Amino acid sequence: MAAITAAMVKELREKTDAPMMECKKALTEADGDMARAEEILRVKLGGKASKAASRVTAEGLVCLNVSDDAKLGALVEVNCETDFVAKNEDFINFVNDLTKLVVETNPADVDALNATAFRDGTVETVRAALVGKIGENLSVRRFQRFETTDKLASYNHGGRIGVLVEHSGSDEVGKDLAMHVAATRPQALDANGVPAALIEAERSVAKQKAEEEGKPANIIEKIVEGSVAKYLKEVALVSQPFVKDDKQTVEQM
Repeated sequence: MAAITAAMVKELREKTDAPMMECKKALTEADGDMARAEEILRVKLGGKASKAASRVTAEGLVCLNVSDDAKLGALVEVNCETDFVAKNEDFINFVNDLTKLVVETNPADVDALNATAFRDGTVETVRAALVGKIGENLSVRRFQRFETTDKLASYNHGGRIGVLVEHSGSDEVGKDLAMHVAATRPQALDANGVPAALIEAERSVAKQKAEEEGKPANIIEKIVEGSVAKYLKEVALVSQPFVKDDKQTVEQM
């Protein structure tokens, strides 16, 4: 049996980007034949990716990318199984590069994105190889791409919450707006944009509460309308108190 040296393991790792122990095992199985070891790794890593595919991806990373002229932007969410992998450099680079790809190619949906040419293959083949290397299931969950004639500002909160805001103000104002949206999660730009279903749900809750408290029938409608008005101020972006200065609303900032 051929002796497996550290140099051989290093060479195979550089060629395949597989874990060191996997490289050593493959070289041992191939009796030192480098080409055969590469083939063994492709089979093993592919098998590992297939086994991982059934496992739940509950962690992950949200990444943003905005073009240099701030006219194009994208958010991408890729999930993994553990928080440990969410901090892995290879995983982070994969999500970052994927987000740039969305900005550049404008895929129609996740299936189209997975089939898009990427690095030395497609998004799907690169994802599968990364699953084999890391040993956890990874899934491209969703993405959104935006174009504007104004400007896009972005804010990413710990890789968990990503925000893109279309605006026509200064870069500082845009960043403040994006940060505010991440903190407050408004339902719409203004009261007119709040979905009717949400308003009706708030109206129903307020009415039921007033009735349970025994309020007179002629007062209930005023209570309900007051509750709805308060709700709309809370969920419409322009009427929310600005997070960096709650003495003014977003519209006044």
